[in-house]
Amino acid sequence: MIRYSLTLHFLLLVSTLSFAQKIASFEVELKNTNNIHVPVSVNLDEFTALHDSVLTLWQVNGKQTTPVLFQIKQDDFRSLHWIIDTNGKNQVAKYTFLLQKGKPDKTYAIKSKNSNGTITIQAGVQNLLRYQYQTVYPPAGVDTSYRRSAFIHPLWSPHGQELTRIQPKDHYHHYGIWNPWTRVLFEKDTVDFWNIGDKKGTVRFANFLSQNNGAAFSSFEALHHHVVFKKNGTEKIAINEVQSISVYQPTSDYYIVDITSKLSCASESPVLLLTYRYGGLGWRTTEKWDNKNSEILTSEGKNRKESDGAKSRWCIVQGALGESDYGGAVMLSYPANYNHPEPLRIWPENQYDRGDMFANFCPTKDKDWLLEAGKTYTLKYRLVVFNGKFTKEKAESAWQYFAQPPKVKITMLK
Repeated sequence: MIRYSLTLHFLLLVSTLSFAQKIASFEVELKNTNNIHVPVSVNLDEFTALHDSVLTLWQVNGKQTTPVLFQIKQDDFRSLHWIIDTNGKNQVAKYTFLLQKGKPDKTYAIKSKNSNGTITIQAGVQNLLRYQYQTVYPPAGVDTSYRRSAFIHPLWSPHGQELTRIQPKDHYHHYGIWNPWTRVLFEKDTVDFWNIGDKKGTVRFANFLSQNNGAAFSSFEALHHHVVFKKNGTEKIAINEVQSISVYQPTSDYYIVDITSKLSCASESPVLLLTYRYGGLGWRTTEKWDNKNSEILTSEGKNRKESDGAKSRWCIVQGALGESDYGGAVMLSYPANYNHPEPLRIWPENQYDRGDMFANFCPTKDKDWLLEAGKTYTLKYRLVVFNGKFTKEKAESAWQYFAQPPKVKITMLK
């Protein structure tokens, strides 16, 4: 009975494809993917005004066609997103897709769950990433100035292991994956948004600007306020940060997270991000990692001993996860980021004797950055979160397709 139903379903799909109105075909050429699946998108409004609810996408391979999960995102224009499954191909390969009128599958393959001050992004019942928008306080007996919101924890591996850590005793201000600045000149005062125990400033969640669930990814945009504690006891917002996080549908061994921060001055006062060894996108990793069971590899071939201060396009951070598993994440920096390739802050191998792991893309590690009123400054990062061991070849392929998204050749069929 199940076999008959599946066969009938397939025949109905083929029949639908045969008689449906064809709108456009897409051709994408990929090479050297190293089995990395590649997110692609097109501007939908450029070639159709048909409503989202009547569009379907198919992959064409000779005479065989298969439905493709896709997602439409509404911004200033509609963009159509899907993920190309490279099926282990590494050499040059062409992929053809067909957009047509039909009834799409409305299944949300990946979605977000809002509960107890958090947004948790899940694929089915599998947790991938949790964003904390409600204020989290430090353990009892610790100065409450260490409280904060607007951070990622946990980030889970595809097999479900936690890769982040918050509020360790050595650094109560460490919050999983977060994005503060350490030395900031604002209205003649030097402010620290990183070491919040200094009581000079903090970063707070303000509100959500958008949320999007679908077949290809789950995403949200959140407004963060970088708040200065003035000497007279008042507060003032120095920086508005719009942070968008997108989590893509996982494969069995990895998934992709895009993190984009748009920074702007919250008043007419400029903000000078001063040179310092910390600042920007920081990741305090799982407490399971030390100098005996984890490793670093950068795009320039640097290991953990050599990577602190090195400028890199990408950085693999990986280690043992239990007795029989391995995993981590590749941090990718976008070419248009300030001071790219970006300097890294990597803790030394003797950190706290055991070699705790911390990784940070720090664009202001060796250079000031002036934020002027009325302008917006963008930092884009991608994480490839994985189980197993990640190679430099796979990391380079992932970065290439992040830095230069593949071009889609569009042919109208009407």
